[in-house]
Amino acid sequence: MCPVPRVPEEHLAARRRQIVDAARRCFLREGFHRATMQDVIAEAGLSVGAVYRYFPSKADLITAIAEDAIGGAGGVLAETIRQDPPLPLLEALDRILAYVETQAGEEGVLRIAIQVWGEAQRDPALGAFVAATYNGLRRHFETLARQAQRTGEISAEADPEAVAAALFALVPGWLLQVVLTGGPDRETYLAGVRTLLQPTR
Repeated sequence: MCPVPRVPEEHLAARRRQIVDAARRCFLREGFHRATMQDVIAEAGLSVGAVYRYFPSKADLITAIAEDAIGGAGGVLAETIRQDPPLPLLEALDRILAYVETQAGEEGVLRIAIQVWGEAQRDPALGAFVAATYNGLRRHFETLARQAQRTGEISAEADPEAVAAALFALVPGWLLQVVLTGGPDRETYLAGVRTLLQPTR
């Protein structure tokens, strides 16, 4: 009996990427609920079997897109906290927002984050994934807060968890404004944050 040829991992990854990208385009156009698996299959230009092999349900596709939408920010945060010496908080925030800016355009992966937030309220499994992922992002911000305490940028008496929660909220807060209203631009937003962090005495 002849052995079944093994499909290279690169091919499998590329095919999966093709499907996720097609689903993202469909969901951006139609929303999670209006877009169907048939829409995704047509957009990807693949057979029904090929798509269902990777993603048995629309919920699986939504989770994969959520991983894309949120995971990239985690990578940027992880790289930011590894900087030596530690970056000032505003510079660290600027790096994170710069990444958000690249992903908030019409085809940007983070533009779909708002739909993910809404779907997470309805789907318990997606909600658990989003909560766990965002808790991980908040822990990165807590590391930034502790670094800022060590460098004297913020008070040693500050609660790092509380600082992390406030810093974390600045990121989706800006994304939401950009997606829904088109602004403010990153420089204007950071100027406002700088004023809040360094009030006039």
